[in-house]
Amino acid sequence: MGAIIALIIGFGSMIIGFMGEGGHVGALISWTPAMIVFGGTIGSVLLAFPLEYIKDIGKIIKVAFTRKSKNLTTIIAYFSTLAAKVKREGILSIESETADGSEVDPFIKKGIQLIVDGESYEMIRDTLEIEMDAISERHKTGAAIFNSAGGTAPTMGIVGTVLGLVHVLGGLADADMSQLGESISAAFLATLYGLASANLVFLPIGTRLKKIAQKEEMEKELILEAILMIQQGVRPNLINEKLMGFINGTAIVLDASSTQEAKVVPEV
Repeated sequence: MGAIIALIIGFGSMIIGFMGEGGHVGALISWTPAMIVFGGTIGSVLLAFPLEYIKDIGKIIKVAFTRKSKNLTTIIAYFSTLAAKVKREGILSIESETADGSEVDPFIKKGIQLIVDGESYEMIRDTLEIEMDAISERHKTGAAIFNSAGGTAPTMGIVGTVLGLVHVLGGLADADMSQLGESISAAFLATLYGLASANLVFLPIGTRLKKIAQKEEMEKELILEAILMIQQGVRPNLINEKLMGFINGTAIVLDASSTQEAKVVPEV
């Protein structure tokens, strides 16, 4: 929701400022410069990235606009509770966390399943780190796609403006002087489209995806450490204390006999 509001503020401020100078919205709309800028940008991105990456662009945009970071304190509380349950009832007591329909994060489910299956410390770490690397790579690719578009759009805007001016100047001798200003104005719309789309859409989304990747990397590292400590039988309070190193705040101390349930926000 915050991203949508930011877009509205960005474009709204630009349009309102233009209208305040006496302009009208209709003057900002033209399909020919839009085709040059956005068609050229899409073509450039398609050339730069294999289709297997581009086909997931819908999912990438959904992540950028809808993904919410999980509360790390809540995750820590969840693992402290889980460790307490293991201490009281044994490893098999947490197998229910991996059941179908459970709201537990799939990454956590995989880690718990590896513990229940009796896998070694090294196997659990290697398996989860491979998945972490794959997730990180997807985010980096998504950010790279939008950064590439952000770098290309202004250039295509200049190309569109040059093409428009070539057309205007080529017919200057026979031009209707009353229409000349309008034709030149239309030519510069391409530059406007390129700069506005790059700086209000493409580059901000690329930066947003990078920040999301950084936060998710921290979440996954925290989860990995928690899973490994449970596998090693570390005490719940010690797990809580160590995991709090990932964030700044007051540690949540759960007694080993606590029956409090902590919920983990499902992955978006």
